[in-house]
Amino acid sequence: MPELLEIDDLRVRFRVVGFVKSLISQIDDPFIDAVMHVGFHLKRGETFGLVGESGSGKTTLGRAIIGLVEAQEGSIRFEDKELVGLSSGAYKHVRRNIAMMFQDPIASLSPRKKVRSQLKEPFKIHGVSENNLDQEARRLLKLVGLHEGFLGAYPHQLSGGQARRVGVARALALNPKMIIADEPTAGLDVSVQGEILNLMNRLQDEMGLSYLVITHNLPVVRHISDRLAIMYLGRFVETGPTDAIFERPAHPYTLGLLSAVPEPDPDKKRAEVELKGEVPSLRRRPSGCEFNTRCPFAQAKCREVAPAYTEIEPGRWTSCHFPFPNPADAKEAGTI
Repeated sequence: MPELLEIDDLRVRFRVVGFVKSLISQIDDPFIDAVMHVGFHLKRGETFGLVGESGSGKTTLGRAIIGLVEAQEGSIRFEDKELVGLSSGAYKHVRRNIAMMFQDPIASLSPRKKVRSQLKEPFKIHGVSENNLDQEARRLLKLVGLHEGFLGAYPHQLSGGQARRVGVARALALNPKMIIADEPTAGLDVSVQGEILNLMNRLQDEMGLSYLVITHNLPVVRHISDRLAIMYLGRFVETGPTDAIFERPAHPYTLGLLSAVPEPDPDKKRAEVELKGEVPSLRRRPSGCEFNTRCPFAQAKCREVAPAYTEIEPGRWTSCHFPFPNPADAKEAGTI
């Protein structure tokens, strides 16, 4: 499959201290790095998952792709067109092909507008006037499994699942090639989560969509993603095929995230790591490996030397001095 999206060495910085205060206080670097040296690619019809705790940088990365925050360094290429440095006017055309589903399904909809108006809005913003917009609104609702009676409803009259379906319909309005889904199942009951994920899978098959799924919910990302990246303090610490990472996590942080997920098969044993302590501040990053302050296996080298992001097997990358070859083997050997 050809590449749809290619990201290379991306960096996103935010100013946290004002210009005058930084001069008075002699602060050399008044910025924090929310995303650091991140790179990955997304193929047509593929789903790539971004996983990490709050503050890991995954939502910032998604917003940088769609131009809602500015990237200072690196490259974002969509259909071989460079997006970093693109003007806001030029980005408008890009947003016809890259849509975003925001985290809160109800709050992302205007409380003063009926569903009909919410679904018409993308066409009006992008100047698509040749369509019969009422007909388009009905078509979009049908596409996501809602009947046209919902066109007259306000967001507060919708359940969480219905509001999420409206959000999906709105994202599909201009027939995008890619959707960035930020916590697509947040706040939904487990049964409704399954319905939304199945809907996304069906739409992907029917429309050839590519998804970038941002979530902290590992069962969700396993259900829907082909490949995934684990983020910590704005960096990727592990990437690879979803099944391989779930079955053979290489980084202690990945293992810690997986340990928090109940294992439904009582006969299946896996090594476990408890993530202790708080996520460090982006303004005071630990030296060496940035995970060393929470890693139960950290050694002297981990506290002194930052690990390189290394390919440990075809398609599998991690930034760890001592990656696990196999958690079960490591447990038997006493490493875990």
